[in-house]
Amino acid sequence: MKKIVLLFLVSLTLSVANAQTDSYSKALKKYMEVSGSMQSFKVAIKSILGNFKNMKNGVPDEFWNEMESELSGTSIDELVGHLSPVYKKYLTESDLNEIIAFYSSPIGKKMADSTPGIMTESMQAGQVWGQAVATRVLNKLKEKGY
Repeated sequence: MKKIVLLFLVSLTLSVANAQTDSYSKALKKYMEVSGSMQSFKVAIKSILGNFKNMKNGVPDEFWNEMESELSGTSIDELVGHLSPVYKKYLTESDLNEIIAFYSSPIGKKMADSTPGIMTESMQAGQVWGQAVATRVLNKLKEKGY
């Protein structure tokens, strides 16, 4: 009888843990959707497939469309599964829900919509800045005789 009760408790614990994980994963996926991250991952999938398509230019478009459709569903869920433990280290489910609420607000939507442009222009600005830093270091090395 003790073994049955113990088995039941272990089973119940695993079910609760799985439900919590599932709940967290759902919240993470929702966050990724409302923040615009999900769209970035879908663009990445298109880019990856575009590279393959260029390498295998004899493959019909139907194949690439099918792969994009398949990967946009299953691979995103797999990605959420891989990211979930990482996010859990830093954010609770409650934190995610508050962030989702922010991204669901008008200013949060504006932020999500603006992020791709901000990222593109920030990378360009970062390159200019990085080149300026490199030039300063090289000039200082030259000045010091190194």
